[in-house]
Amino acid sequence: MMLQPMWDNLFRGDKTKKTIFSTLKGNTLFKDLSDYQIRLIQNLVNIRHYRAGEVVFHQGEVGVGMYMIVKGTVDIFVEEANLKQDIQQNFVTHLREDDFFGEMALVEEDGRRTASVVCREDSTLIGFFKPDLFEIINRSPDAGVKILFRLSQVLATRLSETTSLIKTLKSKAHR
Repeated sequence: MMLQPMWDNLFRGDKTKKTIFSTLKGNTLFKDLSDYQIRLIQNLVNIRHYRAGEVVFHQGEVGVGMYMIVKGTVDIFVEEANLKQDIQQNFVTHLREDDFFGEMALVEEDGRRTASVVCREDSTLIGFFKPDLFEIINRSPDAGVKILFRLSQVLATRLSETTSLIKTLKSKAHR
């Protein structure tokens, strides 16, 4: 058995940290932040590893924050009861690296998750939670304002898309 020299990885850098940094830097919420502010966030966030089939959160749970996908894929499902009161899972969408979900939990007080998220494959997610956002606001108000502004834009876009979808569904139902 050959031992790898301890200096073998000295100059490569930490690929996980680089990936976390680049994921944060590329996320819409953080795109206006300086590298210093991204590093501040990087030191606050939670890195979570999930196995294929593992649930990130269930519909109806209290949301505490959002997740960004560093590696892997997740599926979003909405559960609803049918006439027999059996719970049926309806597929909503498939998300992959650099996508994010659960951001409404950053602004809702005791808001409930509107869907369930299940990892399709082994995945690495960044958890950015309400306490992290409050810490950023306290430590770097400038960064906090930028994040909140981008968050409001994301939520407005999602609301606009939902409104458009409802209009389309209503018009089809009246035909």
